[in-house]
Amino acid sequence: MHIDWWTLGLQTVNALVLIWLLARFLFRPVARMVAERQQAAAALMNDAAAAKAAAVAAQAQAAAEVARLAQQRGQLLDAAAAEAAALKASLDGAAHADADRLRAAAQTEIDAMRRDAAQADAARASQLALEIAARLLDLLPPQARVAGFIDGLAAALANLPDATRAQLDAGGDGLRLVAARTLSGDELASCRAALAQVLGREVTLETSVDPAIIAGLELEAPHAIVRNSFRDDLAHLKTELLSHDTNHA
Repeated sequence: MHIDWWTLGLQTVNALVLIWLLARFLFRPVARMVAERQQAAAALMNDAAAAKAAAVAAQAQAAAEVARLAQQRGQLLDAAAAEAAALKASLDGAAHADADRLRAAAQTEIDAMRRDAAQADAARASQLALEIAARLLDLLPPQARVAGFIDGLAAALANLPDATRAQLDAGGDGLRLVAARTLSGDELASCRAALAQVLGREVTLETSVDPAIIAGLELEAPHAIVRNSFRDDLAHLKTELLSHDTNHA
């Protein structure tokens, strides 16, 4: 077998040149392009991973915000419910207080009306008693309007404190004796005697007439008044009637 070494050498040179050309103009650009594509793919992967991480973080933040809003909403609802309950309690208390005030005012008005009615009844009863007493006294002798009250006036005078009795007629001011009519000489003498017996001394009496006392005698001094008359009795009766009606109203 014959080998053509020139041909083999040329083919070898051609092969080397081809390999050099391929390595320079094909393999290196392709390798560079592959490396660039790999870098671009790695960058895309990194960007995708970062975007995914950002999306996960945003989702977690959104979930946390939703939870916070839900908690805040619950707190607002609880606060609103508590405020509504407090307002209702306040309104209920105010309503009860107003009702109590209205009841108290109504009761006060009713009590006042009862007192007014009682006073009116007592006044009518007192006036009726005055009229009855006057009619009855008209049937009695005129002496009965004075004589029957002298001892009572002396007894009322004796019930005064000693210091008060000592001041009666002090300084010569005298005492004023009031009767329902003009006293006779005998009646006036009887009054002086009864009063002197109680006081232990003679007294100066000034007499006056006041038909309003109906019957009886009233002794007036600068420091005391002693009454024994129908007018005084009826006034006490009226006071008792008013006190009784007021206590039972």
